[in-house]
Amino acid sequence: MRKAIVAVLISGALVVSAETARADGDTPPFAAMAPIERYLTADRNQEIVLARSAAPASISGDAAILVLTRKGYEVAAEGKNGFTCLVERGWMAPLDGPDFMDPNLRGPVCYNAVAVRTHLPYVFNRTRLALAGRDREQMRGEIAHQVATKELPVPEPGGMSYMTSKEQALGRNGHWHPHVMVHLPRTDAAVWGANFPGSRVFADPTQEKDPEPETTFFVVVDSWSDGTRPDHDH
Repeated sequence: MRKAIVAVLISGALVVSAETARADGDTPPFAAMAPIERYLTADRNQEIVLARSAAPASISGDAAILVLTRKGYEVAAEGKNGFTCLVERGWMAPLDGPDFMDPNLRGPVCYNAVAVRTHLPYVFNRTRLALAGRDREQMRGEIAHQVATKELPVPEPGGMSYMTSKEQALGRNGHWHPHVMVHLPRTDAAVWGANFPGSRVFADPTQEKDPEPETTFFVVVDSWSDGTRPDHDH
């Protein structure tokens, strides 16, 4: 996939409430994809470095790395620890959120093996639909059909990901905070104490309107992937 908090997201990542955005008079700036050039990174190596920055080097150093091309994501480096890292774009933000299709959004993320099996298909699917020119409502309809026909998986318990790159650009929320994400089947946010005052766990209410059968919890952590601590709040 915002100050009320969002997502992303990249996937990424990204937690602002649509109600807050509407109260501020904001409307999502993109209902469909901008020109593809605005989403691509000219330097392939730069995207690889950004993808690896999503998690500590002890994890991302042995992870598979994917990079975005005009035809979708392709493998830039094979992995050996079960993790897969990539940089998500604005089509992974909630469909009704203010950062959907934002061409400036860059969400470096590293998924563990469980999330690779049951969440990464969502990333590939949305990427395919975006590159095929589907707008917001077309994407919503096609994903809903895929869920109904069980073409897309339901998240498995144990799926999680790292989003701890200090270079992340999560739409209106900027760098926000370093955080890890837990990917679960639809779950009441209150069960996790998400969005309660003082809680370090967040869930994006906008995401609950998305057709994928998933709730993502964002858990704030104390340091970026390079071990440094955030020097200010967002």
